[in-house]
Amino acid sequence: MKQEGFEARYASLWDEFETQLRTLEGGGPVDPAEFSGRYRQLCAHLALARDRQFGVHVVDRLHHLVSRGHDLLYRSPPAPWHEVSRFFRSTFPERVRSEWRMVALSALLFFGPMAAVSVALHVEPALIYTILDAEQVASFESMYAPDAQRVGRPAEADAYMFGFYIRNNVGVAFRTFAGGVLFGVGSAFFLLFNGVVIGAVGARLVQVGSGEQFFSFVIGHGAFELTAIVLAGAAGMRLGFALLSPGPLSRGEALRQSARRAVQIVYGAAAMLLAAALVEAFWSPARWVPHEAKYIVGATLWCVVFLYLGFAGTRDAD
Repeated sequence: MKQEGFEARYASLWDEFETQLRTLEGGGPVDPAEFSGRYRQLCAHLALARDRQFGVHVVDRLHHLVSRGHDLLYRSPPAPWHEVSRFFRSTFPERVRSEWRMVALSALLFFGPMAAVSVALHVEPALIYTILDAEQVASFESMYAPDAQRVGRPAEADAYMFGFYIRNNVGVAFRTFAGGVLFGVGSAFFLLFNGVVIGAVGARLVQVGSGEQFFSFVIGHGAFELTAIVLAGAAGMRLGFALLSPGPLSRGEALRQSARRAVQIVYGAAAMLLAAALVEAFWSPARWVPHEAKYIVGATLWCVVFLYLGFAGTRDAD
């Protein structure tokens, strides 16, 4: 084979390998089996080019590509903490932004009913008993009454509540995500249900004069918890969409591919729920903190969450 034919036949493969190199060097994902297969091909091409004494530009290019590939293929694996850092620094927020349509739909299904039921209860307060039974309503009113005692509990009680909040929050998020395998209907149901309940509780407490106690309690951990529920719903909706519209793939293959992307969002949402449990157990119930301070901290946390999901990782992508 002459040099002209050699270049014409394999130039596209070299270009594809170089693209994979850039992706890996930038921290992006590449199929390991495909990358190693192309690396072996380029090693063979380099040996052939040297044996037949092809032009310097061909040999130099192949040598450069093989050297870069060797460094990436046989480098020491990064430390686990580095992978975790990269996930939260860029992978997670980038995945959320790539699924912005599902995130927007999930937010609408969650916050829409929350706002609607709040308005409905403002017009007709008795509707609360069609959503919650009388015992639940009385429990919430007692819990958030202005003279309710939630301060001064021992440290072991805070630790117990931390574990309780993790179990409860993760359970809600997992059901919301897993419901996506029912063609997205399950995720939509849990988003709607939780939105209605939260909206009903908030509206009722405002009506009975406990709004300040309620909102100062939830505003801090709500930044993490409510956002995580929305993200879990978006991940579930992604599964449902893959089943409804698999394109040229089988439904099983479309579901597997979507699950690989969606689970990255779920991992991030789980971390947000851990942060929410910490705030809810150790900060939110503290009566020694003025309501104004809780509002300031809560608003700051909401801004941090939005800025993080909206912009984190953009510099790395560049």
